[in-house]
Amino acid sequence: MARKKVRVDDATVVYKEKPELKNPILIEGLPGVGNVGKLAAEHLIDEIGAKKFADIYSTDFPPQVFIDHDGIIHLVKNEMYYWKGDGKDLIILTGDYQGLSTRGQYILTQSVLDVIGQYGTKMVYTLGGYGVGVDVEKPHVTGAATHKTLVKNHKKYGIIFKDEGGGGIVGASGLLLGLGKMRGMKGICLMGETSGYMVDPNSAREVLKILTEILDIKISFSKLEEKAEEIRTIAKHIRNLEKSAMEKETGEDLNYIG
Repeated sequence: MARKKVRVDDATVVYKEKPELKNPILIEGLPGVGNVGKLAAEHLIDEIGAKKFADIYSTDFPPQVFIDHDGIIHLVKNEMYYWKGDGKDLIILTGDYQGLSTRGQYILTQSVLDVIGQYGTKMVYTLGGYGVGVDVEKPHVTGAATHKTLVKNHKKYGIIFKDEGGGGIVGASGLLLGLGKMRGMKGICLMGETSGYMVDPNSAREVLKILTEILDIKISFSKLEEKAEEIRTIAKHIRNLEKSAMEKETGEDLNYIG
């Protein structure tokens, strides 16, 4: 059967299938600070066996293709997966990039909301990193919500909702909540503390632990823990290289500087 020809515009949704879902919860995990959201979303997809049902292409993504392990290319895209649980359906959004421009971010977010709106989505969870500039061994998870009742009902999971105002949530994690609220949806952004310098599976694990507790889904975190250990090893190696370089430059043994 001939493959359908697709023209990519501002936001082009290409369906692989159109599953039957009942008021699915949206979980967003796109690339961002420490890649926390993307790591968490991809781990959840793998653990629960979610199936892809749509790709989203956009002229606002970088003009490139990725080369996969088998030497085959794919155009930069976002992906939407679904999972049917016992009385709880999920749609999970992840992908290669976010939009490069303000206009593109809005258009892509609207296209996602159009898709989930067709399925009757009422609740949205967006996942991301909260950059603190230093390594964090035990990351806290900070939250921001569309409604006061959500803050009250979610504090019991250990999410920190800051009393003081200020700051913002940039990109899809914020726009899905803001634009979704205008469509009658509710939502929470879960942000794991991270240095912001490297990918952070440790922070992704903490975010995902809280999310799966909220959703009452049981999964293994062993693969994320393995990735976290690899990152800690790499970070330690980099610090040792930096220390050696400084010692050579100053001619001093930095072990004696305190």
